[in-house]
Amino acid sequence: MFDQILPLRADNTYRGYKLALWLFAVVVFMKAAIGLNSIFNGHKVAISADGIPLDTFTPTGARAVVSLFALLGLSHLVICALCVLVLARYRSLVPFMFALLLVEYLVRRLILLFLPIPRIGTPPGSFVNLGLLVLMAVGLALSLWRRDNPQTRG
Repeated sequence: MFDQILPLRADNTYRGYKLALWLFAVVVFMKAAIGLNSIFNGHKVAISADGIPLDTFTPTGARAVVSLFALLGLSHLVICALCVLVLARYRSLVPFMFALLLVEYLVRRLILLFLPIPRIGTPPGSFVNLGLLVLMAVGLALSLWRRDNPQTRG
């Protein structure tokens, strides 16, 4: 299985189910939208999508949070750019990118377990991230699951 996640040669040979490629594209599109929204609309995203009570912060503290959102958005876009490159040119690395995205999500959740962010209510961003988690897990499984006959399955 490790050879499937990190193949010896990075090329455009993809052996998993094609549905995983579509799921990968959806995940990348959603993460790019999240990244762009965090960069250009960080204040609103922090309040509405993530439930962070920026109005209770000092102006300097609120600006710091919005700046961190923009920086996080940029890191999302860099990862998305790599994902687009993999999808276009190096499809053998799709399982690796799914695994990388899953590890990034799980480590982020672990960090938030030890360093929680004050939130108001149940922010809708949690449900979006949960949906992305499911798509990434299913996509990883489908990308690792080798097709028996490429003509009969797709």
